Formats: sequence, structure tokens, C-alpha cells
Amino acid sequence: MNTITANQLKIKGISLIENNLHDEHELVITVRGKEKFVVMDMQHYNYLRECELDAALHETEADYQAGKFVTESVEKHVKRVTK
Repeated sequence: MNTITANQLKIKGISLIENNLHDEHELVITVRGKEKFVVMDMQHYNYLRECELDAALHETEADYQAGKFVTESVEKHVKRVTK
């Protein structure tokens, strides 16, 4: 994963990000020598979000198959989740 400093970003701007994202999907920005931010293009971000949603769907399906669910009225559900 490519890394740039906050100072490099300040000097060179968005073109520095674009050039570094050309070869890799993610770019780490460091501040005072510590990794602070990750930058990626929207296409890669949307791909990762889709992966998260797919994982959540699989987890939900597994819970359903294992019987880990509750059937209840809306009122009981609201009362249970707001405890």
C-alpha cells in the first residue's frame, strides 16, 4: 500500500493522490509519521461496501438457519431493543 505524508499532500494536492491510486486501490496518509487516513477511489469504496453487505447477508442467513431469531410484535421488538 502506498504511503504519503500530509505535508506532501498539502504541497502537491489531489494530483498526488491520483498518481498514487493509479497502481494501487488504497493510499495511506501519514501525519507526524503515524498512519492516519486511508484514501481510495469511489469504485473501490463501493466494492468494499458491497462486500460488507454481502458478508452481513451471509451472517443473517446463517443465523436464520441456526434458529437465532425472534418472532414478535412491533411493540415487543421496540421494547426489547430499547432496553
